Amino acid sequence: MSKRGRAASIGFAILALVATPVPAQSVKAQALAPQRDFASAALDRALETQLRAIVANSGGRIGIYAADVDGPRAVTINANQAFPMASTVKVAIAAAYLQGVDDGRLRLDTAYPLRIGTGQTGADGRVITREGMSLSAQSLIELMITKSDNQATDAILSAVGGPAEVNRWLLGAGISGLRVDRDIATLLRDDQRKNDPVLGLDKRDTVTPAAMVRLLGALHRGEVLSPQSRAVLLGAMSRCKTGKTRIPALLPEGTLIAHKTGTLWAQTSDVGIIRLPDGRNVALAVYVTGQSSHAAQAQTIAQVARTVYDSFTTSSYQPSYSARR
Repeated sequence: MSKRGRAASIGFAILALVATPVPAQSVKAQALAPQRDFASAALDRALETQLRAIVANSGGRIGIYAADVDGPRAVTINANQAFPMASTVKVAIAAAYLQGVDDGRLRLDTAYPLRIGTGQTGADGRVITREGMSLSAQSLIELMITKSDNQATDAILSAVGGPAEVNRWLLGAGISGLRVDRDIATLLRDDQRKNDPVLGLDKRDTVTPAAMVRLLGALHRGEVLSPQSRAVLLGAMSRCKTGKTRIPALLPEGTLIAHKTGTLWAQTSDVGIIRLPDGRNVALAVYVTGQSSHAAQAQTIAQVARTVYDSFTTSSYQPSYSARR
C-alpha cells in the first residue's frame, strides 16, 4: 500500500471511530428528513458558474453535487436528475450488509462463496477472485470497494437478501433517489446492449447526485451505521485502487480521499469525501454520460473535483491544474 493509501486509510478510519455518536432519537429524526442539511444549503453561484463552464466543454449530460458535510455550503448541477449508478452502488450494498452486522444478523468473519462465473482480474492482469472461492464478508467488502470486484459484490448482495433488502435499508435511512434493481452480473449483461444514457435512460439502478451525497453525508456524520462499521466502509473507500484519473487526479498530494468509482458503457462516475486542509470534509458526486471516451469523462470529473476543492478551500478561486505523476 502506498504512503498516501496508508495515511488515507488511517485518517478516515480514525474519523469514523472518533466521530461523536448521534443520539438514537436524533438519528431517527435525521433519517426522516436528511435532506435538510443540503436542501437548505446556500448555493455558491461563483462555483456553479465555474462548473457549468467545465460541463459545457465536455458534452453529454453531467450531474454534480458538492457539499460541506457539516455546513451549509453546496453547489448542484442536475443534482436531482437520475443517472446510471454503475459501481457506485457498491457503497449502498456494503452499507446494507454492515447494518446487518450492527443488528447482529450478519458477521464480518462469515465466509461466502463466489458465484460461478469468469473470475475477476485487476488492472495489472492478476486474478482477484476465482469462481468457487469463498471469502469472509470483510474481505469481500474490501475487494468490492477497493478493486470494484463484481463477484465479491454479488456475494455480499446475495448475503444481504438481494436488491429489495438494500432498498429497504435505504428507505429506513431516509435516503430517497437511489434504487437498486439488479445484481452486478445482470446489470453488466444488460449494459452490453449499449443504450445511450443521454437519449434514453433505463430507470433501473439509478441515483441522483443529491441522493448519493446524502448517503455519503450520513456515513460521515454517523447518522447511519456504528462507528466500527463506518470505519470498515470509509476505510475501504480510502484505499480505493480504481479511478486514479478521476477525483484524486488533480488534487494536491497528500489529500485524504475516500471514494468509489463507477463505469458503464457511455458513463463514468466517481463519488466520495474529500478532506480539506482545514479539516472540513466535502462530499462530492459526479456522474458523466455521453459519447465521449471514458478518458475524457474521467478528465471532466478530475477538473470538477479540483474546482470544487479550490473553491471550498480558498475564498477566491484561481485555477491551477497540474496532474500528479
